[in-house]
Amino acid sequence: MTGRRARVAVLISGRGSNMAALLAAAADPAYPAKIALVLSNRADAAGLAHAAARGVPTAVVESRAFRGDRAGFEAAMEAEIARHDARIIALAGFMRVLTEGFVARWEGRMINVHPSLLPAFPGLDTHERALAAGVRLHGCTVHLVTAGVDEGPILAQAAVPVLPGDDAASLAARVLEQEHRIYPAALGWLAAGRVRVEDGRALVDGVAPAAGALVNPLPSGAAVPKR
Repeated sequence: MTGRRARVAVLISGRGSNMAALLAAAADPAYPAKIALVLSNRADAAGLAHAAARGVPTAVVESRAFRGDRAGFEAAMEAEIARHDARIIALAGFMRVLTEGFVARWEGRMINVHPSLLPAFPGLDTHERALAAGVRLHGCTVHLVTAGVDEGPILAQAAVPVLPGDDAASLAARVLEQEHRIYPAALGWLAAGRVRVEDGRALVDGVAPAAGALVNPLPSGAAVPKR
């Protein structure tokens, strides 16, 4: 996916804060992806108005109109995606589980952001579950979408400390800041053709791994054990 900017359809179900982060990144002509469509399964999704205000085409395919007909729902979505010539799908708070057939058709071209450090806490209520588990680090993951929910090859992750007094809302807000940071970067890598999958692992050409470590709580002042 080199040369001209890759055309992306962003799928949302609500406010679309990650969609907004992708739109902001794509406003730079040097960014390798162009947001060609924002599609929602809900007509009342707040993100639609934001996208329209930015001049991005929008569409609604109401999932409620296709109760019991997942194939029909997905066919209607794909018709809209094809009409806007989108070649990549970015899920941004899209609250529908996609069929294996849909996922297979978009293998390697569909990306998602999830609010946990996968494989920990797949599914819903990730922040509440992280707090209940007593983890000291939490975060977010951008991954390629596969048939298993939240199981695809990982492109990027960001970690944040869990602080004393955190509740689900405060932790979610801190994680969301990092989602807005890593999701545009990962979509850019995919759009630029820099992502390849080997033995189930996603590799990004030309991107160096992070150095250093995030430790919580900090062991400053602790005695170093003698060997």
